[in-house]
Amino acid sequence: MIIELGHYALVLALATALVVSILPVIGTRRGDVSMMDIAPVGSVVAFLLVAFSFGVLTYAYVASDFSVLNVWANSHSLMPLIFKISGVWGNHEGSMMLWLLILSLFSALVALFGRNLPDVLRANVLAVQSWISSAFLVFILLTSNPFLRLDPAPAEGKDLNPVLQDIGLAIHPPLLYLGYVGFSVCFSFAVAALLEGRIDAAWARWVRPWTLAAWSFLTLGIAMGSYWAYYELGWGGWWFWDPVENASFMPWLAGTALLHSALVMEKRDALKIWTVLLAILTFSLSLLGTFLVRSGVLTSVHSFASDPTRGIFILCILLVFIGGALSLFALRAPKLAAGGLFAPISREGALVLNNLILTVACGTVLTGTLYPLALETLTGDKISVGPPFFNMTFGLLMTPILIAVPFGPLLAWKRGDLLGALQRLYVVAGLAFLAGLVLFYLKHGGPVMAILGLAAGFFLIFGALADLWYRAGVRKVAAGVAWRRLRGLPRSAFGTALAHAGLGITVLGIVAVTTFEAENITSMKPGETADLGGYSLRFEGVQPAVGPNFTEDRARFTVSRGGVAFAEMSSAKRVFTASRTATTESGILTLGPNQLYVSIGDAGKDGGMVVRIWWKPFILCIWVGALVMAFGGFVSLSDRRLRIGAPSRKAKPADPAMEPAE
Repeated sequence: MIIELGHYALVLALATALVVSILPVIGTRRGDVSMMDIAPVGSVVAFLLVAFSFGVLTYAYVASDFSVLNVWANSHSLMPLIFKISGVWGNHEGSMMLWLLILSLFSALVALFGRNLPDVLRANVLAVQSWISSAFLVFILLTSNPFLRLDPAPAEGKDLNPVLQDIGLAIHPPLLYLGYVGFSVCFSFAVAALLEGRIDAAWARWVRPWTLAAWSFLTLGIAMGSYWAYYELGWGGWWFWDPVENASFMPWLAGTALLHSALVMEKRDALKIWTVLLAILTFSLSLLGTFLVRSGVLTSVHSFASDPTRGIFILCILLVFIGGALSLFALRAPKLAAGGLFAPISREGALVLNNLILTVACGTVLTGTLYPLALETLTGDKISVGPPFFNMTFGLLMTPILIAVPFGPLLAWKRGDLLGALQRLYVVAGLAFLAGLVLFYLKHGGPVMAILGLAAGFFLIFGALADLWYRAGVRKVAAGVAWRRLRGLPRSAFGTALAHAGLGITVLGIVAVTTFEAENITSMKPGETADLGGYSLRFEGVQPAVGPNFTEDRARFTVSRGGVAFAEMSSAKRVFTASRTATTESGILTLGPNQLYVSIGDAGKDGGMVVRIWWKPFILCIWVGALVMAFGGFVSLSDRRLRIGAPSRKAKPADPAMEPAE
């Protein structure tokens, strides 16, 4: 009975979303406050209904109710509890429920925390959110119902894909969806502003916190997904330019540009057209990623390419929302005021350069991802656009931004002094180059150009610290005064510095592991050793083991340095009981920012076992940098100005920056 209640709650949520989609918009046209007030109440009710429905589905998984088709197809009674819960979103239907839950959560948050918004803007934003919710509710109910029953109920389930039975997949999708769906709020603000015919600096202040939150969660989601693929798939890589990876990376690039553009709009009332367009495009890329993963046009370990008809439905949703938003933008954009003027050499100019590079890079990734699909559709020819293309084009495009980022915070608004910024940063640049040279020397060489890449990473880190140094006036005022100035800086200043330093740490990790990585593929018998990265690994043999829902053969290794053993590692071949699917579990030993990575293959006829060993120096910097970037976003989000900076909804509205449409 409770399963039917979960299904019925989805139907009620659809009815509620349809009401919120229509009546508040009518209220904004009539000036009827009572109709506009339906939006926040309805949004909260819709969230509660969706949350109840999602909770029912989760209960079915935890209780191993195999009378539910979705549970039977993706769970097993022997699975650990954590994987029963993560199994809820480890399939198409459940992942769409998670998408819908987060979408309705953001709508409810706008309703609860947007009380200082003007009534018309809040009603329109929540109505647009409900348009999106209604579309996905219809999609779930018609094509992806997770509550379908089986009669008679099977005694046991088919099990979850073994590759997804990992703690990383319990964390990665929720974080990724918080980023994907979080940008829907920015999209709704953009469409609502275009509908109302008003956009100004206050609008940017309302949008920026939601952009920061979505961007921070998406950063964490991408980092978690990268690390999961690195240790779980046994291939030893951290990024492959897989189309599904690209599907999450493109909204991140566009969202980064949106974040900087909204800052310029808030501070200088400039880049209005650019900001609104980026808000539309960022969420559009999130929808595109949803289409690619669920359309059947891609095959990936973390895609749900099972039913192309679902992809057609999502394609229709994508065309309606993206096409409708861009058409509205084309209609309204010519009436937008230009906003504040600024010199090319200024903080605004640096942010514009940043945005241009990011959007071109995003377009390059989009082209490389979609071109093979388009070519196959039109001509039937199959080509592969892989890492060499992306590494060359994306790397070249991003090089200027690595140099420009430290300059931006040191330039003044409206008109900056490039020579003054150079004078402040020449010491930083010299120290960064020296640090890159020392690291290159300590790691015993490699491509000489790697020195510049390492120096770029250090330049970003030292440049972020230099920004705080000069803001505090260190060495120009007394130490006590400098300390008080530093403590008095807004949290957004620290957030910016952390985000830029995090980017530098990631760049440092990418360049270092690409340059200094070493690999050894060999066949080993018990008692034999292999050397790599200054360490020796002795193969101790293979032992069988039994897990909660699998059996495995675990190969053990003893790690020594200078003849002294100090650690053990293990890698396993695992077979899951229900599906009889085999997986390889890699062994990883972390040594500071470096890692030893071991993955075993098949046993040979001579009794030896194929063993792949990698030495990956500074690889943890890649993910640590992403964590620092995301933390910087949350620090900025905690800035009091971002939480209460928007004017009260009862305040007199600002002069219109765009004339109301006729």
